[in-house]
Amino acid sequence: MTATARPEHAAGRRGPGAPALPAPSARTVRWEIAIVLGLSLGRSAVYAVVQLIDQATRAPLGDQTTVLNPTVADRWAFDLTYQLLGIAFSLVPVLLVLHLLWLRGRHPFRVLGLDLRRPGRDLAWGLGLFTVIGVGTLGVYAAGRALGITTAIVANAMDESWYQVPVLLLSAARHALLEEVIVGAWLIDRLGYLQRLREAGLGASSSWAGTEGLFLPLRTWPVVLSLALLRGAYHLYQGVGPGIGNALMGAVFVLVFLRVRRVMPLVLAHFLLDAVGFVGYPLLARAGLLG
Repeated sequence: MTATARPEHAAGRRGPGAPALPAPSARTVRWEIAIVLGLSLGRSAVYAVVQLIDQATRAPLGDQTTVLNPTVADRWAFDLTYQLLGIAFSLVPVLLVLHLLWLRGRHPFRVLGLDLRRPGRDLAWGLGLFTVIGVGTLGVYAAGRALGITTAIVANAMDESWYQVPVLLLSAARHALLEEVIVGAWLIDRLGYLQRLREAGLGASSSWAGTEGLFLPLRTWPVVLSLALLRGAYHLYQGVGPGIGNALMGAVFVLVFLRVRRVMPLVLAHFLLDAVGFVGYPLLARAGLLG
């Protein structure tokens, strides 16, 4: 699947007041990727690998527990404040990648498909992904627990309070936006751009880039594999099973994004998966699906 390359600084293609920066070199794009990942999911992946090693060398993974949404302060006002601050600051890397797209004269929401232009189609894809991945996630979790390679996951350990459900829904939205905008869309665009630079033999003086639409990769499977491994890596703090399961989910999400060329279905599916897991955790636990 390909996308047409257009001059990034072509007159009339930018919105009013958009900056006319030159197209980025391969080195610039690599630095942008490294910085964004270092501030977000790449950092999480490093910590998750270290945490997995720490856990595995202490006791069997199957005997341990991972808490996803704990209470962080004894007094409700401070717990709520810390929860909201954590959600807000974790979304800064999302704003950064949108800003980087805008700096190059590209409309970030249209480029990534993070808008409401196709609500029906987005919802259909999102619900389909939610159903398939949701069933698969429960199966992988059960298998991991049976094999002793997955920790017991407590999706919600917040105290009962008036703000519990809103915070959990905001947390689900945070994870959906952070992971899908960066890993599910932006990195695909940037890796596709780097592939095109290599194919065209262009270096630091490259003067073309896409204004509208995506840079879809010329070779799909290297991108699918690398992004699947990244997604699996930053979930390893939950154990080997969730790492494998999320890597498979990542591969499916990349392929779907390459098919629909919009990130909104991925955001919707991810939000529903986390919202059901976080808010519905007590019901799932009582049903024996999270034991």
